[in-house]
Amino acid sequence: MKVRDLMTKNPISITKEMSIRQATSIMLENNFQSLPVVDDDNKLVGIVTERELFKAIKLNIDSDCQVDEIMRKRVLCVDGDTKTDKIFNMGISRVPIVDKDEKLIGIITVSDMLKAYYKKSSYVTEELEAILKHTHNGILAVNKNGKIISINESALKIINKSESEVLEKKAEDIIHNFELKKVLETGESQLGEKCLINGLNVIVNKTPIIRNNQVVGAIATFQDITELENAIKELSNEKNLTRTLKTILENVYDGIVVVDEEGKIIMMNDSYAEFLNVNVKDVIGKHVTEVIQNTRLHIILETGEAEIGDIQEIGENKIVAMRIPIKENDKVIGAIGKIMFRDIQEVKSLAKKLTVIQNELDYYKDELKRVRQVKYSFENIPDNSYKMKETKKIAKIASKSNSTVLITGESGTGKELFAHSIHNASPRHLGPFIKMNCAAIPYELLESELFGYSEGAFTGAKRGGKIGKFQLAHQGTIFLDEIGDMPLEMQAKILRVLQEKEIEPVGSNTPISVDVRIIAATNRDLETLVNEGKFRKDLYYRLNVIRVDVPSLRERKEDLEELVNVLLKKHSKDLGKYIPGVSKESVDILKRHDWPGNVRELENVLERAINVADCGEVIKPMHLPVYLLKNKTSITSSRFSLKQAIENAEREIIIHCLKHTNGNRVKAAKLLNISRSTLYEKLDKYQIKDV
Repeated sequence: MKVRDLMTKNPISITKEMSIRQATSIMLENNFQSLPVVDDDNKLVGIVTERELFKAIKLNIDSDCQVDEIMRKRVLCVDGDTKTDKIFNMGISRVPIVDKDEKLIGIITVSDMLKAYYKKSSYVTEELEAILKHTHNGILAVNKNGKIISINESALKIINKSESEVLEKKAEDIIHNFELKKVLETGESQLGEKCLINGLNVIVNKTPIIRNNQVVGAIATFQDITELENAIKELSNEKNLTRTLKTILENVYDGIVVVDEEGKIIMMNDSYAEFLNVNVKDVIGKHVTEVIQNTRLHIILETGEAEIGDIQEIGENKIVAMRIPIKENDKVIGAIGKIMFRDIQEVKSLAKKLTVIQNELDYYKDELKRVRQVKYSFENIPDNSYKMKETKKIAKIASKSNSTVLITGESGTGKELFAHSIHNASPRHLGPFIKMNCAAIPYELLESELFGYSEGAFTGAKRGGKIGKFQLAHQGTIFLDEIGDMPLEMQAKILRVLQEKEIEPVGSNTPISVDVRIIAATNRDLETLVNEGKFRKDLYYRLNVIRVDVPSLRERKEDLEELVNVLLKKHSKDLGKYIPGVSKESVDILKRHDWPGNVRELENVLERAINVADCGEVIKPMHLPVYLLKNKTSITSSRFSLKQAIENAEREIIIHCLKHTNGNRVKAAKLLNISRSTLYEKLDKYQIKDV
C-alpha cells in the first residue's frame, strides 16, 4: 500500500513568519502533534512539533516570536510512492508528503495507517468467513482438545446437524466412525480417507493447524463422492452428446465445413462434400482455398467478424453462405462455414412464406388481445386539455416499466381505461389482463378469489380446487380496482406477493411463483387512510411507485365535446338508434355542469338522451335530464327564493316539451320521464292550458 492512498491531501500548514502563539493555537485546535512549515511556493522548509514548543517554553522564548526561531529545519519526509511499511519504521506520528519539487502535498499519520490496516484486515476476515460459509465442500475445525470450534453450512448438511448441536462438542461424539486424535497427536495430515457419514460416501481430508511449531488444532474437509460420481456421469453424457452431434453434422442437409486457425480443413460433412463432388478424406488437412471456390473462411480468420447471408458462387451455383469465427479467450482458433441455401431462389421462396406467416401472426396477436379482455388503448382517451396530456404522458412512461402503478382519481374519471391502456402499451401486452374489484367481493371470498384454493380447502370447494386471479394473470397484468377498500389482513397478503413474487392458495402450504405486474386504482385518499390506520403504510409505498392522477371532468372541460361524440357513437350503436349529433345549445348546457359523477355521469346522461330522442334526431335540451336544465335558469332578484327558481324552471321545461310535441301530453310525459297523472297535476299547479 502506498502513502498517497492514505494521506490527507492539502493539509494545514504554517509559514515561518507566523508567531509561536499562532502555531500553538492551531495545534491545540486540531489536536496536532506537529505542523509542517512552508514558504510562499508551498515548499516544505521545516516542522514544528510539541517538542519545539516545550523547548521554547523552557528557554522563555517570547511566544510572539516567529516560528522560524524554533522550527526544526531538517525534516524527515517522503514522496507519495513510498510504501506505508517505511512510515512505521520511521517512528514518527505525522510525516509530511512532498512531490518532486519539494512542495507539500499531504500528511500521513500512524493513526491513518492503523485505521486503513484495520479496515483491510476486517475485509479479509469477512471474505474468509464468507468463503468458509459458502464453499461447496464441508469444512470443520477443532481445537487441540478435539472440540469443534467452527463448521460451515455444507458440513452441517452432510452430518445433518445444526450449529448449536455441534459447537464445543468433540468431533468423534458427533460424527460416527470419525476421529482427529491421531492428527492432533502426530501433526501429520491424513488425506483421501473414505467414510460413511449419515448414509453418504464421503472423502475426508484431515490437516493439522500448526502455530509456533505447536499443533493447536485441526481442519477436516468433506466431499460427497456422490457429486463426483455425478460429474463422471455428466462427463460420459458429454462424450455421448459429442458423438451424437458429430453424427447429426454428418447427416444434416446443410453443408458444413470447419477450418483451424491456419485455414486448413479439419472437418467437412458428407452433404458439403457431395455438393462439391469431392471425397471427405481427400480434403481433410488441405487449405480451404484449394477446395472451395471463392471461399472467405481464411479472411474470417483474420478479421474475426462473422459473415451471414453472403452470396457465393461455386461453379454454376449461387449459394447463400454463413461464416462464423471460432473464438477461445477472445482469440480466433478456427472458423465454421455453412451453406444456408444451395440456390438463391430458395431464399425468395422462403421470404414469401415468411410474409404469409407474419400476416398470420399479426392476426393471431390481435385475436389474442381481444380474447384476453384488453378493450382500450391510449388512442381511446381524448386529450385536448393540458391536464389530460400530462396524465397520458406519465401513463405512457409507466407502460414501458414493470413497476407497480397506482391510479388515483374521483369515481367515474376513467381509471380502468388507463389500466387497460397501460397494459396494452406494455411489454406484457400479449399476456392476460385480469380485473378485480376489491370492494365488490365479500371479505370471506376475497382471498380465494385472488389466490385460488386447493381441493378440500373448505366445505363446498370445487373438486380439483380453483385457480385465483393472480395465477390467471401470470406473465400479464392484474388490475386491483378500489384497492382502498381492501381489508387490512388481505393487504398484508398482497404485500407478500409484491415482495416474494409468490402466492399460497387457500388450504395449501406450497407457494406458487407468479410473474405479475400490479396496477391498483382507488378514488380514496390512501395517505389519509394510512394516517387513520386503515391502510398499511408499507403496502402504500410499494404500490405508489408510479402514480397516475386522473383529472376530474370539471378539470378538463376542453375534452367534453370530444367525449360526447365518442360516447354518443358508442351508445347509439349499442342501442341500435341513429343519432346524428348533439345540438350546440345542449353542448353548452353540458359544459356548464360541474359533473360530480365525471365521465360515468356524462355517459349516463347521453344514454338517457339517446333513449328519449327519436331516431335521426339530434340531442336537444329537452332530451337532457331536468337537473341539467335547472342550471340554465338565472336568478335576477335578490328576493327570489330557491323554491320559486325551481318551480319557474320546471314550468319552462314543461311548456318547452309541450311545444315540441305539438301539445301531445302523452309524448310530453314520456320526454319528462314522469307519469301522465303527474303531468296533469303540474299543468294544473302552474296554470298551463293551451300550448
